[in-house]
Amino acid sequence: MKVITEAILRDELRAVQPESYKVPEGKMLSPAAREYLQQRKIKIDLTAMKLRYNPVSEANEASEKTKAATVPSGHSEITDHGCVGRFTDFETGAYYNEKPEYMTHLHGSELVPKDHPKIIFRGKLDSTQALAVLDQAVIKESGGSTNLIKDIGEILSVMRNIMRCEVTNEPFLNDSVLGLTYAELRARSHDPMKYYSIKQMVLPDHTLGKEYALLNQLRTSIREVEVSAAVAFKIKGGYERKDIIEGLNRLSSAIHVMMCMYLAGDYQTM
Repeated sequence: MKVITEAILRDELRAVQPESYKVPEGKMLSPAAREYLQQRKIKIDLTAMKLRYNPVSEANEASEKTKAATVPSGHSEITDHGCVGRFTDFETGAYYNEKPEYMTHLHGSELVPKDHPKIIFRGKLDSTQALAVLDQAVIKESGGSTNLIKDIGEILSVMRNIMRCEVTNEPFLNDSVLGLTYAELRARSHDPMKYYSIKQMVLPDHTLGKEYALLNQLRTSIREVEVSAAVAFKIKGGYERKDIIEGLNRLSSAIHVMMCMYLAGDYQTM
């Protein structure tokens, strides 16, 4: 099966911006080509792809047809009779009638292995949301500030929105966090002495209390999610989903601001 590379697509679509790109029968898109089309918001039309093949090896097209016709038990993900399957392998373009256990959904019916960078990113974002909920529960149980619980809830809400936008492949739009614009967050995070009479990035210590320690743990977890996002969304020549990467960077700044507010006594009142 012939492969359509990113270079071929760039040359073919240099002067046009179609709504969709129809993959010719007997051809498949390389992973880089798929990323290129998605980056340009061009839908991928696979209806013309009728040839069967084994996603593990494409070295011999004739032998692939034989393998597809004699699929062993337990491999029902390979399509029969040249029909298009219910799922598509995001990396190879292969079709599956059933979702393999080692794969999961990326977008819609597109599947990737569960150790794909974007799935790892989603997992880290999910665990950080769980940490935020646990922090709220611990603070409430200890009779802590309801305002602090509320602000953590806003951070949680933004993370959930990021997750939704990434899964649905929609733009992430968020103008403010904690009632502050991104510019205001940056200013307060970089100069807490001016706004809170607090030294910049006071290192956590057990003497500063449980709530401060919880906030710092949440901050570092969000940083890990941000690094994971940088890995997941890296493409040739730069990054996709810069909206999400920027949003995560602002969240970690927001947590730092909350830590400064905590030390300044802003969360002492209920």
